[in-house]
Amino acid sequence: MTSVTTARLLIVGPQGSGKGTQGVRIAEAFGIPVVSTGDVFRANIKEGTPLGRQVKAIVDGGDLVPDELTSEIVRDRLSQDDAAHGFLLDGYPRNAQQVAHLEEFLAARGESLDAVIELVVPREESLERLRLRAEEQGRSDDTDAGIAHRLDIYERETAPILAAYGEQGIVDRIDGVGSLDEITTRIIAALEARGLERRTAA
Repeated sequence: MTSVTTARLLIVGPQGSGKGTQGVRIAEAFGIPVVSTGDVFRANIKEGTPLGRQVKAIVDGGDLVPDELTSEIVRDRLSQDDAAHGFLLDGYPRNAQQVAHLEEFLAARGESLDAVIELVVPREESLERLRLRAEEQGRSDDTDAGIAHRLDIYERETAPILAAYGEQGIVDRIDGVGSLDEITTRIIAALEARGLERRTAA
């Protein structure tokens, strides 16, 4: 298989799947930045950019950031130099509208996602991990009802995204149960099978 010199990736998984931790590990292995919408929002707000001021006003008002504004901020981040050879998206796109925005942006640059990493974790496993986190961190939002509600939202919003990318044949379903190293090894093996090359030792 021909080696791919870029790595444009998306990682998805329910809360408690270890998505954030694995995302950082995979990004380091392939020498690309993690682009997390939450981090990008906070950075823009902190820097007082025009986009950041818009986001702050919306969030302070208790509203969700609209898809178009979210996409605009992500497009700005993906246009920065460190993302020229790839990126790992975490938390975006979240719905079909954002998928369309991302595809349009990448297509205009003659690019597309190389792979979508889906961390597959049984619902009960996610619940157990989040209960444990709640005990360890004292998180009041990690009640059984709260956890179940967030998992319901994930399943409802993410299923259409995975269906869209599944039609393109770029979804790698990864068993998300096991040690951190075992899961990282599975992900890297799947990406290398697609011809993506690590830039650094994992």
